[in-house]
Amino acid sequence: MIQPAERLQLVQEYYFSRKGKEIARLNAEGKDIISLAIGSPDMPPSQKTIDTLCCESQKADAHGYQPTIGTPVLREAMAKFYSRWYRVELDAASEVQPLIGSKEGILHVTLAFVNPGDSVLVPNPGYPTYTSLSKLLGANIINYDLKPEQGWQPDFEQLERLDLSRVRLMWTNYPNMPTGARAQRDTYERLVDFARRHDIVVVNDNPYSFILNEGEKLSILQIPGAKDCCIEFNSMSKSHNMPGWRVGMLATNKEFVQWILKVKSNIDSGTFRALQYAAATAYDNTEEWHTEANIQTYANRRRMAEKIMTLLGCTYDPDQVGMFLWGRIPDAYANVEELTERVLHEARVFITPGFIFGSNGSRYLRISLCAKDDKFAEAVRRVEAAFPAQQG
Repeated sequence: MIQPAERLQLVQEYYFSRKGKEIARLNAEGKDIISLAIGSPDMPPSQKTIDTLCCESQKADAHGYQPTIGTPVLREAMAKFYSRWYRVELDAASEVQPLIGSKEGILHVTLAFVNPGDSVLVPNPGYPTYTSLSKLLGANIINYDLKPEQGWQPDFEQLERLDLSRVRLMWTNYPNMPTGARAQRDTYERLVDFARRHDIVVVNDNPYSFILNEGEKLSILQIPGAKDCCIEFNSMSKSHNMPGWRVGMLATNKEFVQWILKVKSNIDSGTFRALQYAAATAYDNTEEWHTEANIQTYANRRRMAEKIMTLLGCTYDPDQVGMFLWGRIPDAYANVEELTERVLHEARVFITPGFIFGSNGSRYLRISLCAKDDKFAEAVRRVEAAFPAQQG
Protein backbone atom coordinates (compact mmCIF):
# COMPACT_ATOMS: atom_id res chain seq x y z
CA MET A 1 0.00 0.00 0.00
CA ILE A 2 1.32 3.43 -0.95
CA GLN A 3 2.07 5.61 2.08
CA PRO A 4 3.09 9.28 2.37
CA ALA A 5 6.55 10.27 3.50
CA GLU A 6 7.07 9.93 7.25
CA ARG A 7 7.78 13.68 7.52
CA LEU A 8 4.08 14.39 6.97
CA GLN A 9 3.41 12.91 10.40
CA LEU A 10 5.39 15.82 11.89
CA VAL A 11 3.01 18.56 10.72
CA GLN A 12 -0.68 19.25 10.26
CA GLU A 13 -2.45 21.08 7.49
CA TYR A 14 -2.00 24.82 8.02
CA TYR A 15 -4.68 26.08 10.43
CA PHE A 16 -6.12 28.67 8.05
CA SER A 17 -6.24 26.15 5.21
CA ARG A 18 -8.13 23.70 7.39
CA LYS A 19 -10.43 26.27 8.99
CA GLY A 20 -11.07 27.89 5.62
CA LYS A 21 -12.94 24.77 4.52
CA GLU A 22 -15.30 25.11 7.49
CA ILE A 23 -15.85 28.81 6.77
CA ALA A 24 -16.63 27.98 3.13
CA ARG A 25 -19.20 25.40 4.25
CA LEU A 26 -20.82 27.87 6.65
CA ASN A 27 -20.99 30.49 3.91
CA ALA A 28 -22.54 27.96 1.54
CA GLU A 29 -25.23 27.46 4.18
CA GLY A 30 -25.92 31.20 4.07
CA LYS A 31 -24.16 32.14 7.33
CA ASP A 32 -22.23 35.08 5.77
CA ILE A 33 -19.16 34.77 8.00
CA ILE A 34 -17.08 37.94 8.42
CA SER A 35 -13.41 37.01 8.53
CA LEU A 36 -11.16 38.98 10.84
CA ALA A 37 -8.60 36.21 10.94
CA ILE A 38 -6.04 36.39 8.12
CA GLY A 39 -3.63 39.27 7.51
CA SER A 40 -4.34 39.66 3.81
CA PRO A 41 -4.55 43.38 2.93
CA ASP A 42 -7.83 44.16 1.17
CA MET A 43 -6.63 47.39 -0.47
CA PRO A 44 -4.88 47.64 -3.86
CA PRO A 45 -1.25 48.58 -4.51
CA SER A 46 -0.51 52.09 -5.71
CA GLN A 47 -1.93 52.93 -9.14
CA LYS A 48 1.53 53.43 -10.62
CA THR A 49 2.42 49.89 -9.54
CA ILE A 50 -0.54 48.44 -11.41
CA ASP A 51 0.16 50.65 -14.42
CA THR A 52 3.74 49.39 -14.61
CA LEU A 53 2.59 45.77 -14.47
CA CYS A 54 0.11 46.34 -17.30
CA CYS A 55 2.62 48.22 -19.44
CA GLU A 56 5.47 45.75 -19.01
CA SER A 57 3.17 42.76 -19.60
CA GLN A 58 2.37 44.07 -23.07
CA LYS A 59 5.98 43.80 -24.22
CA ALA A 60 6.68 40.86 -26.50
CA ASP A 61 10.00 40.00 -24.86
CA ALA A 62 8.67 40.07 -21.26
CA HIS A 63 7.54 36.47 -20.93
CA GLY A 64 10.68 34.38 -20.81
CA TYR A 65 12.51 32.85 -17.87
CA GLN A 66 14.07 35.33 -15.50
CA PRO A 67 17.29 35.06 -13.47
CA THR A 68 16.88 33.51 -10.03
CA ILE A 69 18.84 36.38 -8.53
CA GLY A 70 16.21 38.82 -9.82
CA THR A 71 16.59 41.64 -12.31
CA PRO A 72 19.05 44.46 -11.59
CA VAL A 73 16.06 46.85 -11.63
CA LEU A 74 14.39 45.03 -8.72
CA ARG A 75 17.57 44.51 -6.70
CA GLU A 76 18.45 48.20 -7.05
CA ALA A 77 14.95 49.17 -5.93
CA MET A 78 15.25 46.91 -2.88
CA ALA A 79 18.60 48.39 -1.91
CA LYS A 80 17.28 51.94 -2.32
CA PHE A 81 14.23 51.02 -0.22
CA TYR A 82 16.50 49.94 2.64
CA SER A 83 18.63 53.07 2.31
CA ARG A 84 15.61 55.38 2.23
CA TRP A 85 13.53 53.93 5.05
CA TYR A 86 15.99 52.02 7.29
CA ARG A 87 19.26 53.92 6.64
CA VAL A 88 20.92 50.61 5.80
CA GLU A 89 23.29 50.55 2.83
CA LEU A 90 23.21 47.35 0.76
CA ASP A 91 25.16 46.29 -2.32
CA ALA A 92 22.33 45.60 -4.76
CA ALA A 93 24.44 43.16 -6.74
CA SER A 94 25.55 40.94 -3.85
CA GLU A 95 23.68 41.65 -0.58
CA VAL A 96 20.05 41.45 -1.75
CA GLN A 97 18.04 38.41 -2.85
CA PRO A 98 14.43 38.69 -4.10
CA LEU A 99 12.07 36.01 -2.78
CA ILE A 100 8.69 34.64 -3.79
CA GLY A 101 7.43 35.67 -0.35
CA SER A 102 8.82 34.99 3.10
CA LYS A 103 7.59 31.39 3.32
CA GLU A 104 9.89 30.54 0.45
CA GLY A 105 12.70 32.34 2.23
CA ILE A 106 12.18 30.32 5.41
CA LEU A 107 12.53 27.12 3.38
CA HIS A 108 15.62 28.22 1.48
CA VAL A 109 17.46 29.68 4.47
CA THR A 110 16.81 26.55 6.52
CA LEU A 111 18.08 24.34 3.72
CA ALA A 112 21.17 26.52 3.35
CA PHE A 113 22.17 26.56 7.02
CA VAL A 114 20.63 23.63 8.91
CA ASN A 115 21.55 19.96 8.66
CA PRO A 116 19.06 17.27 9.71
CA GLY A 117 19.40 16.90 13.47
CA ASP A 118 20.63 20.46 13.99
CA SER A 119 18.56 22.80 16.16
CA VAL A 120 16.61 25.97 15.42
CA LEU A 121 15.45 28.58 17.94
CA VAL A 122 11.79 29.48 17.39
CA PRO A 123 9.79 32.10 19.32
CA ASN A 124 6.77 31.07 21.38
CA PRO A 125 4.38 32.58 20.34
CA GLY A 126 5.51 32.90 16.76
CA TYR A 127 4.67 32.41 13.10
CA PRO A 128 3.73 28.69 12.73
CA THR A 129 5.77 28.26 9.53
CA TYR A 130 9.04 28.71 11.45
CA THR A 131 8.16 25.48 13.25
CA SER A 132 6.49 23.47 10.50
CA LEU A 133 9.16 23.96 7.83
CA SER A 134 11.93 23.24 10.33
CA LYS A 135 10.23 19.98 11.26
CA LEU A 136 9.74 18.98 7.63
CA LEU A 137 13.46 19.52 7.04
CA GLY A 138 14.51 17.38 10.00
CA ALA A 139 15.56 20.15 12.38
CA ASN A 140 15.09 20.03 16.14
CA ILE A 141 12.86 22.84 17.44
CA ILE A 142 13.95 24.69 20.57
CA ASN A 143 11.31 27.21 21.64
CA TYR A 144 12.26 30.37 23.46
CA ASP A 145 9.66 32.31 25.41
CA LEU A 146 8.12 35.65 24.57
CA LYS A 147 6.05 36.87 27.50
CA PRO A 148 3.95 39.97 28.21
CA GLU A 149 5.89 40.89 31.34
CA GLN A 150 8.96 41.37 29.13
CA GLY A 151 7.08 43.22 26.42
CA TRP A 152 7.16 40.09 24.23
CA GLN A 153 10.92 40.57 23.75
CA PRO A 154 13.36 37.62 24.03
CA ASP A 155 14.45 36.56 27.50
CA PHE A 156 18.20 36.57 27.00
CA GLU A 157 18.90 34.99 30.36
CA GLN A 158 16.73 32.05 29.36
CA LEU A 159 18.46 31.87 25.97
CA GLU A 160 21.89 31.63 27.61
CA ARG A 161 20.70 28.69 29.74
CA LEU A 162 19.62 26.64 26.72
CA ASP A 163 21.75 23.95 25.11
CA LEU A 164 22.99 25.89 22.08
CA SER A 165 25.58 23.37 20.93
CA ARG A 166 23.71 22.39 17.76
CA VAL A 167 21.72 25.57 17.17
CA ARG A 168 22.28 26.98 13.68
CA LEU A 169 19.42 29.46 13.23
CA MET A 170 17.31 31.72 15.44
CA TRP A 171 14.03 33.12 14.10
CA THR A 172 12.91 36.55 15.29
CA ASN A 173 10.07 38.77 14.09
CA TYR A 174 9.87 42.48 14.97
CA PRO A 175 7.57 44.32 14.88
CA ASN A 176 6.16 41.11 16.28
CA MET A 177 3.39 38.93 14.95
CA PRO A 178 1.11 37.93 16.63
CA THR A 179 1.67 40.15 19.68
CA GLY A 180 2.18 43.54 18.01
CA ALA A 181 5.29 44.23 20.12
CA ARG A 182 7.40 47.01 18.65
CA ALA A 183 10.92 46.55 17.35
CA GLN A 184 13.52 47.81 19.85
CA ARG A 185 17.08 48.77 19.06
CA ASP A 186 18.24 47.31 22.38
CA THR A 187 16.76 43.93 21.43
CA TYR A 188 18.51 44.04 18.06
CA GLU A 189 21.83 44.91 19.71
CA ARG A 190 21.50 42.00 22.12
CA LEU A 191 20.52 39.63 19.32
CA VAL A 192 23.59 40.55 17.28
CA ASP A 193 25.82 40.06 20.32
CA PHE A 194 24.14 36.71 21.07
CA ALA A 195 24.56 35.55 17.47
CA ARG A 196 28.24 36.48 17.29
CA ARG A 197 29.15 34.83 20.59
CA HIS A 198 27.37 31.56 19.78
CA ASP A 199 27.97 31.32 16.00
CA ILE A 200 24.23 31.39 15.34
CA VAL A 201 22.55 33.06 12.36
CA VAL A 202 19.68 35.30 13.50
CA VAL A 203 16.95 35.73 10.89
CA ASN A 204 14.71 38.72 11.57
CA ASP A 205 11.38 38.70 9.75
CA ASN A 206 10.43 42.37 9.26
CA PRO A 207 7.22 42.80 7.19
CA TYR A 208 5.23 44.97 9.63
CA SER A 209 7.39 48.03 10.25
CA PHE A 210 5.10 50.33 8.23
CA ILE A 211 1.74 49.27 9.67
CA LEU A 212 0.41 51.68 12.31
CA ASN A 213 3.98 52.77 12.97
CA GLU A 214 4.54 56.49 12.52
CA GLY A 215 7.92 56.37 14.22
CA GLU A 216 11.38 55.29 13.12
CA LYS A 217 11.59 52.19 10.95
CA LEU A 218 14.05 49.80 12.58
CA SER A 219 16.08 47.00 11.02
CA ILE A 220 18.43 44.57 12.69
CA LEU A 221 20.92 45.43 9.94
CA GLN A 222 21.30 48.91 11.46
CA ILE A 223 23.38 47.31 14.22
CA PRO A 224 27.16 47.31 13.56
CA GLY A 225 28.33 43.83 12.62
CA ALA A 226 24.81 42.52 11.98
CA LYS A 227 25.49 41.65 8.35
CA ASP A 228 28.13 39.15 9.47
CA CYS A 229 25.66 37.01 11.41
CA CYS A 230 22.12 38.14 10.58
CA ILE A 231 19.65 37.89 7.73
CA GLU A 232 16.62 40.13 7.41
CA PHE A 233 13.45 39.29 5.51
CA ASN A 234 11.10 41.94 4.21
CA SER A 235 7.90 41.58 2.24
CA MET A 236 5.69 43.71 0.01
CA SER A 237 2.57 41.80 1.11
CA LYS A 238 1.71 44.01 4.06
CA SER A 239 3.48 47.32 3.50
CA HIS A 240 2.55 47.66 -0.19
CA ASN A 241 -0.81 45.82 -0.30
CA MET A 242 0.62 43.07 -2.51
CA PRO A 243 0.05 39.71 -0.72
CA GLY A 244 -0.95 37.85 -3.87
CA TRP A 245 1.98 39.17 -5.87
CA ARG A 246 4.43 37.09 -3.82
CA VAL A 247 7.35 39.49 -3.73
CA GLY A 248 9.72 39.55 -0.79
CA MET A 249 13.42 39.93 -0.18
CA LEU A 250 16.26 39.09 2.12
CA ALA A 251 19.34 41.13 2.90
CA THR A 252 22.61 39.97 4.42
CA ASN A 253 26.28 39.54 3.52
CA LYS A 254 27.25 38.35 0.04
CA GLU A 255 28.49 34.93 1.18
CA PHE A 256 25.18 34.10 2.86
CA VAL A 257 23.34 35.29 -0.26
CA GLN A 258 25.38 32.91 -2.42
CA TRP A 259 24.67 29.96 -0.14
CA ILE A 260 20.94 30.69 -0.23
CA LEU A 261 21.03 31.25 -3.99
CA LYS A 262 22.60 27.81 -4.46
CA VAL A 263 19.47 26.33 -2.85
CA LYS A 264 16.97 28.65 -4.50
CA SER A 265 18.36 28.19 -8.02
CA ASN A 266 17.78 24.44 -7.74
CA ILE A 267 14.17 24.84 -6.62
CA ASP A 268 12.56 27.68 -8.57
CA SER A 269 13.11 30.31 -11.22
CA GLY A 270 12.93 34.08 -11.28
CA THR A 271 9.60 35.92 -10.96
CA PHE A 272 7.78 37.20 -14.05
CA ARG A 273 9.73 40.25 -15.29
CA ALA A 274 6.74 42.59 -15.48
CA LEU A 275 5.91 41.78 -11.88
CA GLN A 276 9.51 42.53 -10.85
CA TYR A 277 9.40 45.90 -12.59
CA ALA A 278 6.05 46.72 -11.00
CA ALA A 279 7.45 45.81 -7.59
CA ALA A 280 10.40 48.11 -8.23
CA THR A 281 7.90 50.89 -8.94
CA ALA A 282 6.05 50.15 -5.70
CA TYR A 283 9.24 50.47 -3.67
CA ASP A 284 9.27 54.11 -4.78
CA ASN A 285 5.81 54.89 -3.34
CA THR A 286 5.55 58.31 -1.71
CA GLU A 287 5.49 58.86 2.02
CA GLU A 288 1.93 60.16 1.59
CA TRP A 289 0.85 56.85 0.04
CA HIS A 290 2.32 54.92 2.97
CA THR A 291 0.63 57.22 5.48
CA GLU A 292 -2.80 56.77 3.90
CA ALA A 293 -2.48 53.03 3.26
CA ASN A 294 -0.60 51.93 6.36
CA ILE A 295 -1.59 54.44 9.05
CA GLN A 296 -4.89 56.17 8.36
CA THR A 297 -6.83 53.20 7.00
CA TYR A 298 -5.70 50.80 9.70
CA ALA A 299 -6.15 53.32 12.53
CA ASN A 300 -9.92 53.42 12.05
CA ARG A 301 -10.13 49.65 11.83
CA ARG A 302 -7.97 49.32 14.90
CA ARG A 303 -10.50 51.33 16.91
CA MET A 304 -13.24 48.91 15.86
CA ALA A 305 -11.04 45.90 16.70
CA GLU A 306 -10.49 47.39 20.15
CA LYS A 307 -14.27 47.69 20.52
CA ILE A 308 -14.63 43.97 19.75
CA MET A 309 -11.92 43.11 22.28
CA THR A 310 -13.76 45.13 24.93
CA LEU A 311 -17.12 43.53 24.08
CA LEU A 312 -15.52 40.09 24.53
CA GLY A 313 -14.03 41.09 27.89
CA CYS A 314 -10.47 40.80 26.58
CA THR A 315 -7.55 42.99 27.61
CA TYR A 316 -4.87 44.29 25.26
CA ASP A 317 -1.82 46.55 25.07
CA PRO A 318 -2.83 49.80 23.28
CA ASP A 319 0.80 50.36 22.19
CA GLN A 320 0.72 47.49 19.67
CA VAL A 321 1.65 48.06 16.03
CA GLY A 322 1.05 45.97 12.92
CA MET A 323 -2.13 44.79 11.22
CA PHE A 324 -3.49 42.69 14.08
CA LEU A 325 -4.77 43.26 17.60
CA TRP A 326 -3.65 40.72 20.21
CA GLY A 327 -5.69 40.36 23.38
CA ARG A 328 -5.90 38.17 26.47
CA ILE A 329 -9.18 36.33 27.01
CA PRO A 330 -11.14 36.46 30.28
CA ASP A 331 -10.27 33.86 32.92
CA ALA A 332 -13.86 32.54 32.79
CA TYR A 333 -13.08 30.65 29.58
CA ALA A 334 -11.43 27.26 29.88
CA ASN A 335 -9.47 27.88 26.69
CA VAL A 336 -9.30 30.37 23.85
CA GLU A 337 -11.10 28.15 21.35
CA GLU A 338 -14.13 28.09 23.60
CA LEU A 339 -14.40 31.84 23.00
CA THR A 340 -13.40 31.98 19.32
CA GLU A 341 -15.85 29.19 18.43
CA ARG A 342 -18.63 31.09 20.22
CA VAL A 343 -17.75 34.19 18.24
CA LEU A 344 -17.76 32.18 15.00
CA HIS A 345 -21.06 30.37 15.51
CA GLU A 346 -23.01 32.95 17.52
CA ALA A 347 -21.73 36.23 16.04
CA ARG A 348 -20.66 34.77 12.68
CA VAL A 349 -17.26 36.43 12.94
CA PHE A 350 -14.04 34.44 12.41
CA ILE A 351 -11.11 35.47 14.61
CA THR A 352 -7.89 33.61 15.32
CA PRO A 353 -7.20 31.63 18.51
CA GLY A 354 -3.72 32.32 19.80
CA PHE A 355 -2.83 28.69 20.47
CA ILE A 356 -1.88 28.25 16.81
CA PHE A 357 1.16 30.47 17.50
CA GLY A 358 2.40 28.37 20.44
CA SER A 359 1.62 27.57 24.05
CA ASN A 360 2.31 31.14 25.19
CA GLY A 361 -0.61 32.21 22.99
CA SER A 362 -3.08 29.77 24.51
CA ARG A 363 -4.92 32.49 26.49
CA TYR A 364 -4.95 35.02 23.66
CA LEU A 365 -6.83 35.75 20.45
CA ARG A 366 -5.90 37.81 17.40
CA ILE A 367 -8.08 40.11 15.32
CA SER A 368 -6.95 41.02 11.80
CA LEU A 369 -7.44 44.58 10.58
CA CYS A 370 -7.79 43.40 6.97
CA ALA A 371 -11.50 43.98 6.38
CA LYS A 372 -13.40 46.90 4.92
CA ASP A 373 -14.80 49.45 7.36
CA ASP A 374 -18.41 48.42 6.70
CA LYS A 375 -17.57 44.77 7.38
CA PHE A 376 -15.78 45.76 10.57
CA ALA A 377 -18.75 47.84 11.70
CA GLU A 378 -21.07 44.91 11.03
CA ALA A 379 -18.73 42.60 12.98
CA VAL A 380 -18.93 44.98 15.94
CA ARG A 381 -22.74 44.94 15.78
CA ARG A 382 -22.83 41.14 15.61
CA VAL A 383 -20.48 40.69 18.57
CA GLU A 384 -22.40 43.30 20.55
CA ALA A 385 -25.63 41.40 19.94
CA ALA A 386 -24.14 37.98 20.71
CA PHE A 387 -22.28 38.96 23.89
CA PRO A 388 -24.61 41.31 25.80
CA ALA A 389 -23.43 39.99 29.18
CA GLN A 390 -19.96 41.52 28.63
CA GLN A 391 -21.31 45.02 28.10
CA GLY A 392 -21.08 47.61 30.84
